[in-house]
Amino acid sequence: MDTRFNQTKLKKLQIFNGAQLKYLAFASMLIDHVNNALITPYLNGQGFLLHLSNLFSILGRIAFPLFVFFLVEGFFKTGNRMKYLIMLLIFGVISEVPFDLFTSKTCFSPYWNNIMFTLALCLITIWIIDILKDKISNKYPWYALSILIVAFFGFLSMELNLDYDYHAIVVAYLFYIFYDKPLLGAGLGYISIIKELYSFIGFGMTLTYNGERGKQYKWFNYFFYPVHILILGLLRIYLNI
Repeated sequence: MDTRFNQTKLKKLQIFNGAQLKYLAFASMLIDHVNNALITPYLNGQGFLLHLSNLFSILGRIAFPLFVFFLVEGFFKTGNRMKYLIMLLIFGVISEVPFDLFTSKTCFSPYWNNIMFTLALCLITIWIIDILKDKISNKYPWYALSILIVAFFGFLSMELNLDYDYHAIVVAYLFYIFYDKPLLGAGLGYISIIKELYSFIGFGMTLTYNGERGKQYKWFNYFFYPVHILILGLLRIYLNI
């Protein structure tokens, strides 16, 4: 039995399954991307659009913590971690042109790369750390080495210009380390990226996970990201914004 779902303090909060939280994260991401692509360019001082943009920006902060949380959850729950990693990398490649169209209205820009590659690097980071956990019996050297690994991959994420760069690596590490202590994982995760002030909503939502998968649509989950940013990128080009 997973002890995370037997903790009295959190039991009353755990009301959403994985599918519900994932699709909430997709909605948050869509709102944030619509804001960045179609609303922000039209802002001009005060007014309705500014208030709408601020609201969308707040709602858009929910997605990131949930996606990293489920990346770590997937690491522990998947039956084939290599297949999981390969799928992330494949959809990173598929998503790159749509992402570049969305962010810069060009087909290729090496200066900012999409979140699928970020999640893949997060998976590699915690996978290496997990392998070493089985090889190093003393937990203190393992903790010290794991921090060095996080620092290395955090630096690599910045060199590769990945979306959310080292912040994603750190948050994934904290969710991994405190996998059995979700309150600590969420709290420290938020502190690590506190500059995204309203992301506390997303970190808080991770505490509502009840451990059930729910009804999910695998290919929708993978294709939603590249398809919606492709549409937004093409709209930016069409509207010249």
